[in-house]
Amino acid sequence: MLKDIENLPRGSRLPRSEVLAGLRLNADGLIPAIAQQHDTGEVLMMAWMNEEALNETLATGRVCYYSRSRGRLWRKGESSGQVQHLKGLYIDCDGDTLLLRVDQTGPACHTGRSGCFFFRVDGNEVVITANPLIDPETLYGVHRAPGGAGTQSPKDPR
Repeated sequence: MLKDIENLPRGSRLPRSEVLAGLRLNADGLIPAIAQQHDTGEVLMMAWMNEEALNETLATGRVCYYSRSRGRLWRKGESSGQVQHLKGLYIDCDGDTLLLRVDQTGPACHTGRSGCFFFRVDGNEVVITANPLIDPETLYGVHRAPGGAGTQSPKDPR
């Protein structure tokens, strides 16, 4: 479907249902969704959506993902209160990835950082590029063991 319409001029309008029907979901019925802060351009996170999560997000304006580890819908912020409000949804040219332009409340990452992409490869090293904005235990009840290893509580979003 998308191949058929990719050369239409800017401003062309198509029925949403027809375009969404052309999305290329993986074998599990999922599509990657990249969340980006709408006003700064910061890439916040990547998660998965199924058809139900996508439809709920479009209907409510509050971002909903599909949690592979929980095997159910995951409404961003349901444990932490750090919700994402949809400002725009974009589909890549192959129809196999979504870009969600969002207004993020607080940190998007379970580590308490604004985004999940804070490990930067620099030659033979990896540099941590951001500090947490809030303690993860405050968000999710993650308890730190001696030496810094975390144990996850049932509220942990991973």
